[in-house]
Amino acid sequence: MRKFMVVLDNSTECLNAMRFAAMRAEKTGARVEILAVIPPEEFNHWIGVGAIMREEARDRISAHFEIFAKWMREKHNVEPELVIREGEVVNEILAQINDDAEVDILVLGAGTDRKGPGPLVSQLSKSSGTLDVPIVIVPGNLSKEQIEAIV
Repeated sequence: MRKFMVVLDNSTECLNAMRFAAMRAEKTGARVEILAVIPPEEFNHWIGVGAIMREEARDRISAHFEIFAKWMREKHNVEPELVIREGEVVNEILAQINDDAEVDILVLGAGTDRKGPGPLVSQLSKSSGTLDVPIVIVPGNLSKEQIEAIV
């Protein structure tokens, strides 16, 4: 079964990527996998403190995920799946795509500021020619209604 993978982070563009993936999954009978990556620099402390920080990061991610999951269930009848990985973000995205054969499409949101589309879009577009899945980039300035119109 087709699966859309979306990266959960604290960016504002993440919301449009979530919207697009949920709406598209609902229309096509696909599933949504939400990937959250905990960067390694968060745990460069003593082992005991690092373990506590890792657990706190996982708890924050789970709470953030549940907000999106509830919205997807109630509005789009989609039951998302959460995957949490630890490491460098781009490497973990690529590893998850490689590890999960059901992931067919990577959905990313593009930032709207003058710095560019955001680090994930910039870095992953460089390797898009060698990926086994297409990347859908959802502009950050699209409204909910505009996303609905194109889905």
